[in-house]
Amino acid sequence: MPRKANGRSSIYQDANGVWHGWVTVGVKADGKPDRRHRRGRTQKEVTKKVEELERQRVEGTVADAGKIPTVAEWIETWLSDIAPRTASESTIESVYRPRMEIWVIPRIGRHRLDRLRADHLDALYTEIADAGLASKSVLMVHQQVSRCLKMAVRRRIIGVNVATLVDAPKHRDVEIEAFAQEEAKAILQESAKRRNGARWSVAFALGYRQSEALGMRWSYVDLEKRRIRVWQLKRRRFKHGCADPRECIKNRHRDSCTAHCINHARYCPERQGGDWVFRPPKGGKTRWSVIPEELVPQLKAQRVAQAAERLAAGDRWEDWDLVFAGPTGRPINPARDWAEFKEMLAAAGLPDARPHDARHTAATLLLEQGVDVSVVQEILGHASLAVTKRYAHVTNKLTEAAAAKMGKALWA
Repeated sequence: MPRKANGRSSIYQDANGVWHGWVTVGVKADGKPDRRHRRGRTQKEVTKKVEELERQRVEGTVADAGKIPTVAEWIETWLSDIAPRTASESTIESVYRPRMEIWVIPRIGRHRLDRLRADHLDALYTEIADAGLASKSVLMVHQQVSRCLKMAVRRRIIGVNVATLVDAPKHRDVEIEAFAQEEAKAILQESAKRRNGARWSVAFALGYRQSEALGMRWSYVDLEKRRIRVWQLKRRRFKHGCADPRECIKNRHRDSCTAHCINHARYCPERQGGDWVFRPPKGGKTRWSVIPEELVPQLKAQRVAQAAERLAAGDRWEDWDLVFAGPTGRPINPARDWAEFKEMLAAAGLPDARPHDARHTAATLLLEQGVDVSVVQEILGHASLAVTKRYAHVTNKLTEAAAAKMGKALWA
């Protein structure tokens, strides 16, 4: 028989009755042909596998040669080496890793990455939803899996991101809770009686996140020009420094814990992390805030009160340049800050809420005053206009005003 042309696929049966297929999909790094092997019990089975490889060759989706990791192995690579380049350590360790290790890896982690199918993800999302995971969390699991697989495709470990073949789980945003104007005033009246009371004025007036309010530094506050550069103050997560984290936490371990358990790493005798660091605001973009005139006297009073505390502390004072600090200048513990907010709510006779609801209130009040939604986005530092628009349905004042204007236009 005539010899086949170079690069042609071949299928044959060996002496043991096993069928083999060979497909040339490209060229290796050393310049040699990259020939892939497929095998099966029947000619039909191998022919199908060969045709699939040929299709991937035409589409340019053939994975690079080498050992293909399991889903669990690739997730660990993504969490440890890839995600840290775009996400903060706290986001990875408190959000990404727990979701992956608790909900994803135990269910689909053993699959080889290139053998993961869309129906595996369909089953995963159904199972974790039935297990009680909130719809938003199920959606975020899907988004993380998709992002993880996207990087595997970019690095030619796999040819297709199967998460793109699955419809994203449905989720309807819950209604945002915000304080009414009078409720916000009641909280500020209560905060005025407390140490660092202006911290809550900043939260309601500027819509700062907790880490942004506690991370304010005098070096970046200009009371004459009424401008503040926004920073975040974050505490690094504790990490195990020991060789065997599971052994280290065995007396504190629960079934839901993992070897990377962030809640128990703090008890490790050789722990690492736990230090405070200043970071740019969420999104990494430099952001400046304009201070309302009415807030300037409160910040001036805060500076005077802090100077008196510095004198009283003497050698015990630690200069962190913080606008809102503890009695010796050290950062305020976010848990203590959270507890103080709860105390103020109780004193003001208001229902339970979170410090972050002050930020929601700032957005709502700005929209109620007729401030354009794109300006509100800039003030709050939202990544997209879609996030800001979630606040538009919180109040009916804007729609009522629009209806009144339409009435005057037609019948005045």
